[in-house]
Amino acid sequence: MHPSTLLATAATLTTAFGYAINDFACRSTDHPNPVVLLHGLGATYYEDLNYLQLWLQAQGYCTYAETYGAYAGFPFLGGLKSINESAADIADYIREVHQETGAEKIDLVGHSEGAFQTLYVPKFEDGISELVDKMVAIAPPTRGTTFIGIYNLAYLFGDVSREAVGEVLDTLGCPACDELGPDGAAVERLNDGEPIVQSGNSLTVIASKLDEMVTPTSTSFVHEDGVRNEWVQDTCPLDPVGHIGEAYDLNVWNLVKNALDDTPNRKFICLLGSPGK
Repeated sequence: MHPSTLLATAATLTTAFGYAINDFACRSTDHPNPVVLLHGLGATYYEDLNYLQLWLQAQGYCTYAETYGAYAGFPFLGGLKSINESAADIADYIREVHQETGAEKIDLVGHSEGAFQTLYVPKFEDGISELVDKMVAIAPPTRGTTFIGIYNLAYLFGDVSREAVGEVLDTLGCPACDELGPDGAAVERLNDGEPIVQSGNSLTVIASKLDEMVTPTSTSFVHEDGVRNEWVQDTCPLDPVGHIGEAYDLNVWNLVKNALDDTPNRKFICLLGSPGK
């Protein structure tokens, strides 16, 4: 199904349910946890996970999202600021959703950098893990990414060149780009030897074997007891989806629903999917 058709269908069903995105009055008996969605690097709340958000609304979930990590003078690219700065903003938004909805727990769904923040925020922002139930991370650069091998070039001349790349990225206004690379500050902090998944939280990581942005692809997985790590292709072998496409892929959306509903063995019809880096 073409994304525009999915959008129209989801919008129609959402209207029928009387729900709206970021509607703090939304309540769902079947899915009581509000779902906060976190977009990827360079994206915004109204693109990247917007189709998934509408689809979840059509399934009866109450969903919430806002752009994080964007500069005031240029709100069209989010996630550029430092991971810590964005994490603080995300934590404030989670607290707002929790307070305004009166929900006991919040579920988090993130893509790319947003998936990294799905892991990072509950671990490091005070009081957030107590508000969170399920976390679904789509293609997170958990242990850093070479960004299609770009960082491999940086290491050709040793640490000096890696530091030079970081300085350039900071100068260009994207400290997050540096922090998510190999040996990046945020990656090092997340993997500090202490558990990533906090007590009372559950985590599902979804990744594609054909992801060309978060490389190597296995960097996404979190190897801790109780974590469910899923390759898209283990469920849907013919799905050629890549990194960007994971946000728009109906098979991925169904895997997200399975994680949110705690029904990992629920069967669904796999579609071909869409390739994309």
